[in-house]
Amino acid sequence: MALRFTSSTLVSSRFDVSREQSKAPMLGSFQPLDQSQYPPTAVSYSRRQCSVKPLNAEPKRNESVVPLAATIVAPDVSEKVEVENYEQLAKELENASPLEIMDKALEKFGNDIAIAFSGAEDVALIEYAHLTGRPFRVFSLDTGRLNPETYKFFDTVEKHYGIHIEYMFPDAVEVQALVRSKGLFSFYDDGHQECCRIRKVRPLRRALKGLRAWITGQRKDQSPGTRAEIPIVQIDPSFEGMDGGICSLVKWNPVANVEGLDIWNFLRAMNVPVNSLHSQGYVSIGCEPCTRPVLPGQHEREGRWWWEDAKAKECGLHKGNVKEENVAQVDGNGNQNGAVVQANGTASFADIFDSDSIVSLSRVGIENLLKLEGRKDPWLVVLYAPWCPFCQAMEGSYIELAEKLAGAGVKVGKFRADGEQKTFAQQELKLGSFPTILFFPKHSSRPVKYPAERRDVDSLMAFVNALR
Repeated sequence: MALRFTSSTLVSSRFDVSREQSKAPMLGSFQPLDQSQYPPTAVSYSRRQCSVKPLNAEPKRNESVVPLAATIVAPDVSEKVEVENYEQLAKELENASPLEIMDKALEKFGNDIAIAFSGAEDVALIEYAHLTGRPFRVFSLDTGRLNPETYKFFDTVEKHYGIHIEYMFPDAVEVQALVRSKGLFSFYDDGHQECCRIRKVRPLRRALKGLRAWITGQRKDQSPGTRAEIPIVQIDPSFEGMDGGICSLVKWNPVANVEGLDIWNFLRAMNVPVNSLHSQGYVSIGCEPCTRPVLPGQHEREGRWWWEDAKAKECGLHKGNVKEENVAQVDGNGNQNGAVVQANGTASFADIFDSDSIVSLSRVGIENLLKLEGRKDPWLVVLYAPWCPFCQAMEGSYIELAEKLAGAGVKVGKFRADGEQKTFAQQELKLGSFPTILFFPKHSSRPVKYPAERRDVDSLMAFVNALR
């Protein structure tokens, strides 16, 4: 099967000759690796130097083959291939532009690399690839649950750049079994992981098994809890490439250091087509049942799987970003920073909502609020986790609200409700996901949960004024 390159018409015409000489399989034309053949191995991907060979680093074939009838068996001789240190390369490219990074990636891997396109603002990747003048490939995961606007956008992008996107689909038998056993919307009840695994992760795994490298639109500012440390280029910690095994796939993140606002400035400057959902308030775009517009004061990823905790908001495509973490215990007075201890033993995520106008409540303090029926003043309390990007996003609004309420007869507090306190918060404080905002009325022990998703100062003030 001849491969259709996703390049512009001008570029694809000059590449037709070379692609006839060196054809590669389309994405998905292979069988997944049987993981049971390989025992689990603990690997530190951030420090290990792996020998994923770029396309232009393949050893030359030795054409002088010893005949089978030879009486002297010559030892096998193979040329030494220089090993690429991708950790060092990431450091060298830290200050490079996305265009320079994209050019480097396409130069190194040629036809063995492809852009993963989700149908959102990551269309910028396609524009950068187009600007390099090099041939490039694009693939996308069609889950069967995308918005109609996204499908129309795929068609617009193909026509705009003169390319053909290589679509990957989930296994029909697996989807059928899931829907028949659990229904069409099971993810609202038991989480999105199972559905994403069938509709996205497994098709992605098949796609990547036909590549040596892939290009993503991940940015550090998209999800502070899971993407804050993504490098420009890395050995993929979760998936395998066509050669199979650990360290067989390279992952490029050309816009890792670019902020969302700059991405949009670039798209406007280059007159790049965009998904019409963006004009309706959507920022991060996924499947239709699991995506909604974000509101003032919300982080862009809060439009995805909004019924779940913030730290679970990766579908599995970039699960290598999620680190194991042990939350430090909160002391009796609730005033510790409560840093998160990562798997490597380092601490991060200092406490948030620090203000003289906000009272830090301990477990005992919040329990007393629950017991008091004749409290002197009403209380507004946020249940939070310092690592949660959505809590971080509303920090400014909450502090401003606290300052406005100072001396107004309403006390404003915070209670860290992750770690050992999470079960208690779920059972006694109506914690669903972070952040949860509660109002304790003056003459009632039963708190009222803030029901809306708007977390700007005016919306929160209206909630307080309606109840006090």
